[in-house]
Amino acid sequence: MRELLDRIDRIETDPTEARAVYDLLSAPTRQNLIDRARRASTTSGRDIPPQDMLAPGRFSLRFEPRKMHTRVADDRAVVDVTGIDPETDRAEVPCVLEEGRWRIEIPLPPLAPAEKRPEPG
Repeated sequence: MRELLDRIDRIETDPTEARAVYDLLSAPTRQNLIDRARRASTTSGRDIPPQDMLAPGRFSLRFEPRKMHTRVADDRAVVDVTGIDPETDRAEVPCVLEEGRWRIEIPLPPLAPAEKRPEPG
């Protein structure tokens, strides 16, 4: 979690950090980004890598993390993050153990079905 926060801060100034952030994500989160990149590539006519779906401006933090506490159950964990005001500055970050490493799960909405043009006729 700390590595993710450090790297997110650096994406604005160093876009190569997006790949490092992408590598910290869970397989389902990465697959969602792959699907989005594939669709973006199709509509733009150029190859867009999945880490480019991590828009730098979309990762601004709601509060400055002060404390973290982890609750672990088997291959799942939740990192409780709190800020200055623990009543309002709170976040729960789900994680999953994959291939011996903890990965962050970002709950992204499923990709909407592609719109198709109506058939002529």
